[in-house]
Amino acid sequence: MKKIHVIGGGLAGPEAALQAARAGCEVTLFEMRPHRSTEAHQTADFAELVCSNSLKSESENTAPWLLKQEMRAAGCVLLQEADACAVPAGHALAVDRAEFSRRVAERIAAEPRITVVREEVTTLEENGDHLTVLATGPLTSPALTAELQRLTGTDHLSFYDSIAPVVDATTIDMDRVYFAARWDKGTADYINCPFTKDEYDRFYDALIAAHEVEAKEWERLDYFEGCLPIEELARRGRDTLRFGCMKPVGLRNPKTGQTPWAVVQLRQENLRADSYNLVGFQNHIKYGDQKTILRLIPGLERAEFLRYGQIHRNTYIHSPSLLTETLQLREHPQIFIAGQLSGVEGYTESIAGGMLAGRFAAGVARGEQPTPAPRLTANGSLVHYITHADTKRFQPANITFDLLPPLEEDLRRKIRDKKERHRLQCERGLAAWQDWIIH
Repeated sequence: MKKIHVIGGGLAGPEAALQAARAGCEVTLFEMRPHRSTEAHQTADFAELVCSNSLKSESENTAPWLLKQEMRAAGCVLLQEADACAVPAGHALAVDRAEFSRRVAERIAAEPRITVVREEVTTLEENGDHLTVLATGPLTSPALTAELQRLTGTDHLSFYDSIAPVVDATTIDMDRVYFAARWDKGTADYINCPFTKDEYDRFYDALIAAHEVEAKEWERLDYFEGCLPIEELARRGRDTLRFGCMKPVGLRNPKTGQTPWAVVQLRQENLRADSYNLVGFQNHIKYGDQKTILRLIPGLERAEFLRYGQIHRNTYIHSPSLLTETLQLREHPQIFIAGQLSGVEGYTESIAGGMLAGRFAAGVARGEQPTPAPRLTANGSLVHYITHADTKRFQPANITFDLLPPLEEDLRRKIRDKKERHRLQCERGLAAWQDWIIH
């Protein structure tokens, strides 16, 4: 049986390594940190969550829920650990970042078939000794990026991913804020900072006037539409934020009985609840300006920020022209691509890519031809998108119902209710997934 080299210790890499090891393969897991860090990582830990701590919705019959249910059914290790260190977040699965990384490291250390090597990989060898799962993520090192460009014969695309600020919970003025869930749905786990119109106008004007971090000459600002910095959104109009990350609808203030003009939501960062991140507040503003602007948010006038927002480069391959549905490079089938490097976006999606790549690589190592995940499933639809998207308009994607096959037209006409349609899609997806993992 061939050995498997997994390159990258973020989310996809550890999951791929654990899946392959469980299947009986000898795995070497390479991670370049701490010898070489990145623009966004703060530690050398496995599975460090650099942007937020949320793995998205757990609401039944949503697309993120379906993806996670499939992953749970397949024995996804990182999702098991996420469930074990979840923090209150309403209808979302959010984790204590440090505890999550610690638990993932424990699982890797406890697996005798995994050997960890802390060094930077700069070449991609193709020989009969091993298969490679490349899971270096959006911050792939320049040397390995150049090697991948050489190997694939194509240029990479890149955009800029964003990190939200984190505030010290003890410095929030709790008299000015309130706990609430939108429409009182689920538990009231989010802290809400309510704005009057005048407060919002002052905040908006300061945001528009802020100084951005200057991009380096080699950088091209090509943001992912689903993760735009707040100042970029604000430029689209004075009320854009009020219809986006600062939407107050369904968040009535119990102290006044009124719905605020706008609201900033804070989400718990860890189990101790001693820090909160500002939901949707990723930005590219200089730290000094950030401190001034963020303290214009009601309740954060004297806040201390444990981390400010920032932007970092995100690299991914042009999967529609390079990748098969089993996540192998078409011209180099001994190399598998997993996680954000393949063009999926989001923590859960990255873990899912690692889970699939680990399973596929283990199958090939045993001399089998792996079967792609079924199109009806969330996992299968996500892979289908990145491998079949319009080559001229390919952009990273999160899992949504738009990626899943729609119901038959006659059934769609019969079922008008969108929630019922989604329930049927989830039911079909889970049935197809269960059949696939059994066989």
